Amino acid sequence: MSVAEATPAAMSTVSTVVEGEHKRRRGLLLLILGALSAIGPLSIDMYLPALPAIASEMLSAPAQVQLTLTACLIGVSVGQIIAGPLSDVRGRRVPLMVGVAGFMLASLLCAFAPSVPMLIAFRLLQGMLGGAALVIVRAVVRDLYDGAAIARIFATLMLVSGLAPILAPIAGAQLLAFTSWRGVFVALSIAGVVLLLAVLSGVRETLPPAARESGGLRHTARTFWQLLRDRTFMGYALTGGLAFGAMFGYISGSPFVLQEVYGATPQQYSLIFGLNALALTGTAQLGGRLSGRVPPVLLVRVGLGVGLIGAALLMAAALADLGLWGIVAGLFVIMLGQGLTLPGTGALALGSQPAHVAGSASALTGVLQFALGAAAAPLVGLAGSGTAVPMACVMLGLILCSVLTFAFLSRAKVR
Repeated sequence: MSVAEATPAAMSTVSTVVEGEHKRRRGLLLLILGALSAIGPLSIDMYLPALPAIASEMLSAPAQVQLTLTACLIGVSVGQIIAGPLSDVRGRRVPLMVGVAGFMLASLLCAFAPSVPMLIAFRLLQGMLGGAALVIVRAVVRDLYDGAAIARIFATLMLVSGLAPILAPIAGAQLLAFTSWRGVFVALSIAGVVLLLAVLSGVRETLPPAARESGGLRHTARTFWQLLRDRTFMGYALTGGLAFGAMFGYISGSPFVLQEVYGATPQQYSLIFGLNALALTGTAQLGGRLSGRVPPVLLVRVGLGVGLIGAALLMAAALADLGLWGIVAGLFVIMLGQGLTLPGTGALALGSQPAHVAGSASALTGVLQFALGAAAAPLVGLAGSGTAVPMACVMLGLILCSVLTFAFLSRAKVR
């Protein structure tokens, strides 16, 4: 066989090997990004079973201890505002490593907090650094993917972020069986070590120097101002943020409504919570598989329609006093719709912007979500906890606002 005859075959073999290695690295990267996207739910939910123990040990009122949760939510929002634009200027990898390493140290500080005020401060820091990782994960996806592919990847990440809120409290409760609440934060610190090693070994820089933004604080402010004035971007971001707020209304209100109003046991509540999370992640995966064949805008419209139907069912069940399973049915249908709405709006918002401002766009999207979620959570309890009507009103109102926002602010058209 001549050299001329052997060369094409050899080149084909090399090309196959290179393509296989490329796919392997992308698969490893998505696995790491999925794990990083769980930082927020882990930080927020893993220590929830330990709140009474913290109040008892530190002789503090429950309301004061609950401020540790509020501080974490505020920190996540602030961390995204800082880290998103910074990653547009400095690249993704270094800010991501700093965020994960800082999360690890802040979790350890929480474990050794001597008082509730110090724990609140450390939780704020932990949330800020965890938020930095969250915002950069979305920016990395925007760097690497475009169009319908972004929606598919977001749906994959939604699988992790949808399961994490279920598994985190369960893991926290199991840890409390043989350690104190401080051990929960030590476990979070160990998780930070594992994530840092994964980032060091598996995440390369995705924003080359030539594509980075230049300028300081004034330029960052100008970028945010441009995004705020972008009707299409804000339409998608606000749609997702309002839908996210409705989900926080569910998370904050359902423990009291299902257990205290309708008498569900903790075991029944965990099963119901798991069923709804399965609905969320299942439709998210379905949307990801369809995103290459069905326009993401159409998937969002279907998700919003299903969510609105579910909210109406929830309100009807609450007003007509249809019992526990009437409430569960409404919540289940809402979560089916959320599985299409949340990843779809995130993908459309980031996909509407160029890659060099993906960090800022991701930051603004995340801040809107957590700010609206933090605002929605206390609204459920304002009218009392003796009925499901307040929770149903908040969820129906936010989903309806989400539908109207998508209709009037976004300019997307289904082809």
